[in-house]
Amino acid sequence: MIEKSKVEIPMTTLEFLTYEDNGIRYYEFDATECQPPEPMVNTMHALQHIKSENECLVGIFFHEPTPLYAKIEEFFEYNATELESGDFRIEFRRKV
Repeated sequence: MIEKSKVEIPMTTLEFLTYEDNGIRYYEFDATECQPPEPMVNTMHALQHIKSENECLVGIFFHEPTPLYAKIEEFFEYNATELESGDFRIEFRRKV
């Protein structure tokens, strides 16, 4: 089992957890209970901390954040997976 711990990310309003898996440092948050623009604002601030290919931001959203994709596509890749609940798990990685 992967041990997750809380991590403080400046200028965010959501709880972020961090953990390591297969040499990748993950930062994870759940924005399913938020209203716009809080999910996008938190994501944008958290992405500032993703500096290398060994780091990944994972967000759980109540819908796919299409407007966010347009804002980050120059520097970040993303992969969205629809969960059984209907929410979306999105992994953000810095482009190399």
